[in-house]
Amino acid sequence: MKKIVIIEDDIEINTLLADFLRENGYAVHCQYDGLHVLDFLRKEKIDLIILDIMLPYRSGDIILADIRKQFTMPVIIISAKETTQNKIDLLRLGADDYITKPFDMEEVLARIESNLRRIQFQNGSAECLQYDNLSLDLEKNTATLNGVELSLTAKEFAILELLMKYPDKVFSKSNLFQSIWNTEYFTEDNTLNVHISNLRNKLKAICPDKEFIDTVWGIGYRLHKAKD
Repeated sequence: MKKIVIIEDDIEINTLLADFLRENGYAVHCQYDGLHVLDFLRKEKIDLIILDIMLPYRSGDIILADIRKQFTMPVIIISAKETTQNKIDLLRLGADDYITKPFDMEEVLARIESNLRRIQFQNGSAECLQYDNLSLDLEKNTATLNGVELSLTAKEFAILELLMKYPDKVFSKSNLFQSIWNTEYFTEDNTLNVHISNLRNKLKAICPDKEFIDTVWGIGYRLHKAKD
C-alpha cells in the first residue's frame, strides 16, 4: 500500500483529502503545520507528499527546499495562489506538480496516480543508463555525474531517463510532456521548460563546460549530440 503524507493546516481540507485517499486504497498520514516534517520523513517511508504552502511556523516553500536536499519522492503542491510566477518558483524549488485550490478530488487522485506510476516505472527497470560521464541507476533511482550524485526530482529523473533511453530521438515538447506527466500538453504551459532549465542547471553545476540536453528549435529537446 502506497503511503502519502498530507501537510495542510486546514483541518477540513486535510480530513477530506485523507478520507478520500484512504477510500481509494492509500495509507495516509496527516500533518497540520510545518514543524517536524523532515523528522517524520526520516522515520517513515513515504511514497508521495501533498504540501500546502501557507502553513504555520514554517512555510511550504521552505519545507519543499529542505525536502529536496534529502528526498526524491514526488511532491504535489496545493495552494490558493494561482499566479504563473508562483507556480514557476515552486517548480524550480523541486515540486513535481501543482494544484490550485479549490480543487476537484478526482483530479488530485489522477495526479497522484500519474506521479506514482512514473516512480514505479523508473524503479521497475533494473538497469543502468550511461551517457559520457553521466550515469542513471534505474534500480536505485539515482543519477551521478563525474561520480557526484545529483539531487533530482522525480520528473527531472524521468526526463533524463527518457532522453538517455532514446539518444537519437528528438522529442517534441508535446510528446515529452505527455510521456512524463501522462496528461495533455498545452502550449502556454511552461512546466516542461522549467523542469528542463532546472535539470540543465544541476548538470552544469558539476560540468559547467559540457552540454547534455539540446534544444531543437521549433521542435523540442534531445540528448546532446556532439558536432562532427
